[in-house]
Amino acid sequence: MTDKKITDILTRGVAEVIVRENLAKKLESGEKLRIKLGIDPTGSDLTLGHAVVLRKLRQFQDAGHTVIFLFGGYTATIGDPTGKNETRPVLSVEEVEKNAETYLEQASLILDIEKCEIRNNREWLENMNLAETLKLMAQKSVQQIMARQDFKKRTKQGIDIHLQEFTYPLLQGYDSVVLKNDVEIGGSDQLFNIMVGRDLQKKYGVSEIGQDCLTCKLLVGTDGTEKMSKSLGNYIALKDTPNEMFGKILSIPDNTMLDYYECLTDVDLAEAEELIKTNPRDAKVYLAKTIVTWLHSAEDAEKAYQDFQTKFVKKEIPDEMPEFKISREIGILDLISKTCGFAKSNGEARRLVMQGAVSLDGEKIGDPNFIVKNPAKKLVLKVGKRKFARISS
Repeated sequence: MTDKKITDILTRGVAEVIVRENLAKKLESGEKLRIKLGIDPTGSDLTLGHAVVLRKLRQFQDAGHTVIFLFGGYTATIGDPTGKNETRPVLSVEEVEKNAETYLEQASLILDIEKCEIRNNREWLENMNLAETLKLMAQKSVQQIMARQDFKKRTKQGIDIHLQEFTYPLLQGYDSVVLKNDVEIGGSDQLFNIMVGRDLQKKYGVSEIGQDCLTCKLLVGTDGTEKMSKSLGNYIALKDTPNEMFGKILSIPDNTMLDYYECLTDVDLAEAEELIKTNPRDAKVYLAKTIVTWLHSAEDAEKAYQDFQTKFVKKEIPDEMPEFKISREIGILDLISKTCGFAKSNGEARRLVMQGAVSLDGEKIGDPNFIVKNPAKKLVLKVGKRKFARISS
């Protein structure tokens, strides 16, 4: 492996490496390593935030190392307390397995899944007996687990911490004991859990020094302030259509662009920084094209760009849009949410109307009780900046 590739692996989009010198020597030696990424399938969407660590995993894979893509089939039913002010809701096994299937499909956009070692920690954690569980719990003290910043915060605020949440770092760490991986990667908010794995490998005799730990930078969401998160709704999903992905990337604040360039592209950062400084609009368009090309195709990226030009630069109505027929009078809220699927609920549709984000044939609809009658001609419904539909009878 070239020095540049090693440098990219250890620095680009990276928050911290423990221990950097050890991992650099292993990479320089040509030793084939086992690289683990664990992910709890707690929802249906992977995001560009997940893409940061998946991209790092692909770098290791391209360098010839064995990638372990680990599903937390068991730990997902407990819920990682990292960064949470309350206990996560418990998921059923069926929900977790369904989510895992869609995660695998989405991860294949970035990883060569055929070359991955796909594992599920339900394999070993589900069958642990009480003696094995108590032995594991004995490896850490309450004081050590309470060193987590989120636990400290919740204690200070008088918010309950349930006992199963205490076990989460130990269970995640035990995955590294079973898998005997050389490196574990994750987001920077996972450092505590990953370090527990390093410590457990030493205590269980897997490795004298324990796994090396590499954490990636956390990507800020489309709101420009909070970490990209499904629960906050500020995320860009890997399964978004090219047009949706392109539009959402264009909506990110200018001050987050350089992080997106660093974590999600191979573009030279000095060049990206100069472009952002001199022409932020072009920099954002180039960023959107680059990411959509990576996750979809160059053709899709160009089409998404042309669609953006038509809708927002030329201020024209696109030629192609879905068409929905109505056979009776229908309320504007039902039309937006139930017929067209442009909102998840009537409540969300109501907010869009009240915000002035809804128009019918160019006329803004400000009344949430507005009734759409059977149209004599096709009408164009516009919701927000990017959603169009033709309504006919």
